[in-house]
Parts: sequence; C-alpha cells; structure tokens
Amino acid sequence: MLKLYPKNNPPQRIKEVVDILNDGGVIIYPTGTTYAFGCHALKERAVERICKIRQIDPATHPLAVICYDMSSISEYAQISNAAYKVMKRNLPGKFTFIIPGKRVLPKIFRSRKTGEIGIRMPESDIVRDILQALDAPLMTVSLPADSYDDIAYITDPGLIEETFGSQVDLVIDGGIGCLGETTIVDCHDDEFNIIRQGEGILQ
Repeated sequence: MLKLYPKNNPPQRIKEVVDILNDGGVIIYPTGTTYAFGCHALKERAVERICKIRQIDPATHPLAVICYDMSSISEYAQISNAAYKVMKRNLPGKFTFIIPGKRVLPKIFRSRKTGEIGIRMPESDIVRDILQALDAPLMTVSLPADSYDDIAYITDPGLIEETFGSQVDLVIDGGIGCLGETTIVDCHDDEFNIIRQGEGILQ
C-alpha cells in the first residue's frame, strides 16, 4: 500500500506507481469518485488481467480509459467537432463519454463490434499526476460496489487492501473514498444521450 495525498505528492511516490504500471502491473487507486482498478491502457495483458478480476467480457462491456487532457483523448479516440465542444466544456469532471476508440489502443478495446470506449478525465490531482508522469492513458474499472453490503470494503483503503490486495500489485491509499458515480454520456452520431445520471451535470 502506498499513501498519496490530494495534492503535492513527492515525485518519487508518483514514480513508484508509474514504474509498476509500466511493468504491466495492476493497481487500485482513488479516481475522485470511487476507488477503481487501473493499469497502463496500452499493456494488453494488464487490461486482460483486470477484465478477469472484474469478470468483464470486453465483447459486451465497453472498456474505459482515463486521459490527461483533450490532446491525449484525441490520440486514443475519434472525436467529432460537436463531441469535442461538449467534452471540452465538461472535462475535467465526473463524466464518462462513450465515443469510438482508435486502433492505437490494444485489440481488446475493439472486442465490441461498435469499437466504442469510455473516456474519462477526472479532476483528481492524484490521477492527473500519475497520468502526466506515465504519459499514457489508464484503463479503469470501478470496484464492484454491488458485491458488498458494507460500503467500507470499497471505500476504506485498509479494507480494500485486505479484500483485493492479493489480486493487484499496489493499493494507493488516497483517503476514504465515496460511492459517487460518473454521468455516462453516449455521443453516438453527435446525439448526446445520458445513459446514466451520476454526479456530473452536463453543460
């Protein structure tokens, strides 16, 4: 377990996280809403490992990535002019935008016939520091909130480490988490449909 604070973390601690991600490791980290599994999005075996841990079928479940900024998003996803304007207005923020991914992402992201992925850009400085140092997106999946009656098992870093620590390479202690969800926006054909209303209010 590695302790990180909301702001001003020593670069060496961020480097510890990045080294694990670059080696194909899987981490649990605070996203600004819930705690989540994460890995280097371009390391396909790490992505497969998270899918196995979370029992996700990438052929039916859109995989999500977290990017540092709009420039980074444009490297990994196809953004229409209309989608760009909406995303620019609302990110960073508590949103997941569903848009087509690019072939630069590993093949597993194209398991779904539509080729769409979830794109996030959280406000969390912990996440942004990791992304900036990694210089690549994170593949991300929230912890299974519906599997536990006691929310402490997915919000308390100590209990998270106790529950999931044996399945991952690092648990980041970023303080007590919350159960907030992102707002999911489907950007298909520039029709911006909210398919799950979470904490983000679309502007």
